[in-house]
Amino acid sequence: MRCPFCHTVDQDHVLDSRPVEGGQSIRRRRECEHCNRRFTTYERIEEVVRLTVVKKDGSRVPFDRNLIFAGIQKACYKRPVSAEVIARIVDAVEENVVQKYQREAPSSYIGEQVMYFLKQTDPIAYVRFASVYREFRDLGELVNEARDMMNQTQTRDPDQTDLFSPP
Repeated sequence: MRCPFCHTVDQDHVLDSRPVEGGQSIRRRRECEHCNRRFTTYERIEEVVRLTVVKKDGSRVPFDRNLIFAGIQKACYKRPVSAEVIARIVDAVEENVVQKYQREAPSSYIGEQVMYFLKQTDPIAYVRFASVYREFRDLGELVNEARDMMNQTQTRDPDQTDLFSPP
């Protein structure tokens, strides 16, 4: 560890350690033995997800949760969906993908997961995402999808929706 004040390396001791962020990281209060100033460090487990996404054309790209976030954000543009809800959807999708696939996940599974959660969250965002993801060839396909969504929305009991139950 390097002191942020005098830049001396490995001449400090830990005064206090405690878990933060629900145990996801550790806060350590340290004191430099050279300059006697105190500073705080945070340690976090680095989770390396080495997952590859197999795209429709057969190409392979590294899994990137930021791409999922951007896609959902575009679908939710000017919709009453908070950034917190979008982040929770991305977390749920990533968790489901990592649980189901060890090394390679088809992009179709990821897209279906996103649509599942958007369908529960906001019907307009769902139709927007589905129109891009499913590559509708004509207006009729879009209208049919919107009609199906309208029928499901009218018959759904909002109190029984569990946003983070996988399909």
